[in-house]
Amino acid sequence: MSKKNKSRKVKQLNNGMLVKESNALYVNNPDFYLTFSDLKVSDGIDIIENIMVLSDNYIKSNRKYDTPMLTDEELMEITEEYKDNKKIEGGYISEDFGDLKFIENSYDDITIISIISNDLYLQDFANGLKVINSKKGFADARFNLGQIILIDKALSPKLLIQIYKIATKQKAKFFESLHFPLHINNIINIDDFLVVASNLPEDSLNEDYVMEVGLDITNMEYDDEKIDLDEFYMRIEDAVEIACEDAMEKADLKAGILDYFVSEGIQIGDLIEACTDIIDENQVNDSLKEDLEKEILENVSDKNIAFLLMSAIEIRDDLNKNRIRELKSKSKDIYTDNAFGAAIANSISGTKAILRYGEFIDKKPGIIYGLGPVLDCAFAGLLAGCLTKILDK
Repeated sequence: MSKKNKSRKVKQLNNGMLVKESNALYVNNPDFYLTFSDLKVSDGIDIIENIMVLSDNYIKSNRKYDTPMLTDEELMEITEEYKDNKKIEGGYISEDFGDLKFIENSYDDITIISIISNDLYLQDFANGLKVINSKKGFADARFNLGQIILIDKALSPKLLIQIYKIATKQKAKFFESLHFPLHINNIINIDDFLVVASNLPEDSLNEDYVMEVGLDITNMEYDDEKIDLDEFYMRIEDAVEIACEDAMEKADLKAGILDYFVSEGIQIGDLIEACTDIIDENQVNDSLKEDLEKEILENVSDKNIAFLLMSAIEIRDDLNKNRIRELKSKSKDIYTDNAFGAAIANSISGTKAILRYGEFIDKKPGIIYGLGPVLDCAFAGLLAGCLTKILDK
């Protein structure tokens, strides 16, 4: 008796069938899709029955050539072998993709399958703080979100291309709105993909029609004129945004305050060194450094301090990118303002810390000097408060 394939999941869609196996995810429609895509194995515009995504692990274990990079031709060979082994019939377009975690969102005649490939994970640091890390290192790490948009209507190639443009822009807009730290933002959607697929007009599948006219996709009778395009485009935008939101929730990829520290090149060790640079070297010992690390992390994990530090980072970015007209014209006033630093120092150790904060600003020890306007004040306040609290014990 053969064992059932527990890794195989099948779901019937409005216009096709979604199949997820251990090594592949594909959508099958025996009545054909008309697609526009950026997949590796695709002609751009295709009439096919299968949209196939194979896992990177499967690709690696089935490669026959020693070339460093997987070519489109080799991917085609591996896809065809997979189809033959699984007895999948019909034409296809295909892509290789890291992991095959996915979510499926349906909105009446629009279905979006979002496939997540993620090399990142949350690493525990201290005091409940976490940091985004990757076993590959950030130079090789990736977070990619591929999407297959299925539309249960017969749409023209021109309209498919327009939807592709709208979906691409909406996806980019969504990820931009997340304001990830730069080192994370730089590895997001480097190798993603997008497929927009619709039905073929029913008459086009009629054997007599095909024999007489052929599959002339430019002159088929599509549903374009029956659609309120403005309303339809808005629904596409909303569907893409919601699908992206759900995918990010499934991936659990949210940046924390230490991730923003990393993006700014701020290490806890650098902050400790800046503290020890400002006091008499006779006071510096391993015990003091341990106390400083504990105090810094304890205050960074405090929600009020974290709020002030993140506000400083955001405002500094707003100023650098001239996002706010009024602040741009008064940028010099903002740069010389000590409100963040004084507030943070006072919050940690009271008035006495504000005096030491002034010393940090005057001397700008270690990393404080390199942080630049706004951030130097905020982190000087953090260190002044922590150092005062320890020395006054």
